[in-house]
Formats: sequence, structure tokens, C-alpha cells
Amino acid sequence: MSDGVFMATAPLTPPFDVREQQALHMRRFNRFYTRQIGLLNEGLLNSPFSLTEVRTLYELAHRERSTAVELCKELGLDAGYLSRILRKFERQRLIEKNVSRQDGRQSLLSLTQKGRKVFHPLEARSTAQVSLIIGKLPPAQRENLVGAMQTIESILAPGSAERKSADGKSTGRAYVLRSHRPGDMGWVVYRHGILYSQEYRYDERFEALVAEIVAEFVENFNPAREHCWMAESDGQIVGSVFLVEKSKTVSKLRLLLVEPSARGMGIGKRLVAECIRFARKAGYKTMMLWTQSELTAARKIYQGAGFQVVGEKTHDSWGRKNLVAETWKLKL
Repeated sequence: MSDGVFMATAPLTPPFDVREQQALHMRRFNRFYTRQIGLLNEGLLNSPFSLTEVRTLYELAHRERSTAVELCKELGLDAGYLSRILRKFERQRLIEKNVSRQDGRQSLLSLTQKGRKVFHPLEARSTAQVSLIIGKLPPAQRENLVGAMQTIESILAPGSAERKSADGKSTGRAYVLRSHRPGDMGWVVYRHGILYSQEYRYDERFEALVAEIVAEFVENFNPAREHCWMAESDGQIVGSVFLVEKSKTVSKLRLLLVEPSARGMGIGKRLVAECIRFARKAGYKTMMLWTQSELTAARKIYQGAGFQVVGEKTHDSWGRKNLVAETWKLKL
């Protein structure tokens, strides 16, 4: 039975061995944390949904399509229990099922428009709740808190912290995403200049373009409508992306970058997914991006996220001729 709902009826007395003492510390922390974020409430986040139901909605909201088997594996749920939750969601018209084109025996699950309208306030409330807790802490303590949580995850479930390479092998490395801070903008400009010179033979004028984009972001930064994510692994920055405001209804994804040493870990896909999640939450209707046809790895990520090419233009720039610029669009 979960420590969140079980209390010993009689006090435990020493002597304890070391493992018993450690177990008590862990159980005490579990009780503290479940109280802190309200996991014991019958309706999580003042909603009619249980913790498990909200977690299921979360997974569906952050996946384009999913099968019941995939959800069972991700959530660690009994198939029968999950089936009852999904039937409830179907009755409430929160989810829909579509037969897989690749395998007619499989049903692909996704949130309906009503389901997204129900889930978005829950996610906003959850974010606000946690923000209220950590907002009382100074920046250094927030970083320590997040680091401690990542340490717990990596120790108790090392497989969940490891990332997979393109061939499915574990890289043995984990990464975290964080907001930008002083010094990061210089890194973005510098690494774009170096990598695009090495990989695509772009000259320093491309670096100057990146510097202009970064400067504009800093000068006009609106945290309610814009964001920058930095990816870190082993204490080193390994990636970045920006989401900026183009108009009241249109957002723009800019400057997606992943270090060569960190490619194959899923960082690029995660950064793009975070942009999409933020844009939806901020109320944008469309997301745009501008890229080059030769950036094949990035194009695969955009295509996988649902973006479509809506424009092409040949140009000579950054010391290269006959480049093909592409404009991509995603309806949110």
C-alpha cells in the first residue's frame, strides 16, 4: 500500500539496522511530498479526475498517437485498470480511437478537442502549483532542488534517465532542460557559428544573423509569450531552441541546435515538443519556422512533429550559392 495513504498504528522503536532507518527516511519523504503537492486529494488539482486519470490525460496530450499497450508500459498500469479509465474517457468524449494504418489490429488513441480543453487547465494548474512552491526559493536553491530530483530519478530508475542512440543503444547519458540565464546567449551565437561553419560551410555572416536574432529576443523578451530552452548533459550545454512571438496568433520556432556529441538522444525532438506545448498553452493558433533544405536531421524532427512545408525560395547567403530556404507551418 502506498506510503501516501498508510500510517503505522503503533510507533516503531529502535534498534533499527541501517536499511530500516533509510527506509523510514524515504517513507517520511514520500509522505511529505504527497502532502506538499496534494496527491492525497480525491480530485487532483480541484478536478473530478484522480492522479492516475490526470497522468493518462498527460501522456495522451503529449503524444500525437498512442496505443493502450504503450500507455500501460509508460504508466506502469494494469491493462484492465487502464481499460476502465479509457472507457470512462470515451464516454465523456475526451478521447477518440482510430485504426492504425500500419496494423489494423491496433487502435491509436488521441485526445479530442474537448479532451484538450479539459486537460489544458489541469496542466496550467499543476504548473502554477509547482511554480508557487519553487518560486519562494532563491535561484541557487531551485537548481539544487531540481538536481536532487534528477539524482533520485537516475538512481531509482537509471533506464528512464538514459537516452537511446539512433540504433537503439543506450548512450549512458541523461539530459535536462532549463530556461536561459546570463551567458547562454553567447553560447548560442558561438556554437551556431562554429557548427554551421564546420557542417555546412556557412561563413561569419550566418553567425552575425544568429547574433541579431538572439539580441532581438533578449531586448523584447516577453516571458508570458516567449521562451528559450537550454539542454544540459553532464553539466554541459548540448542544445537550445527559442519560441518567439510573431503576432498575437502566430509563434515562431527559432535556432534549434543540438551538439554533435548529444545527437541521437532525442534532445531535438524534445526541444521542439516543448515549443509546441508552450505555444498551445500561450494561446497561439499557428507555429512557423524557417530552415534550409539541407538540414535533413532538423527537417525530420519538424515533419515528425506535424509541420508542413508551405514555401520555398532559392538564395545565395553566408558564402554559399543556391541554398533552398523553406518555410514550415504547424496548426496548433
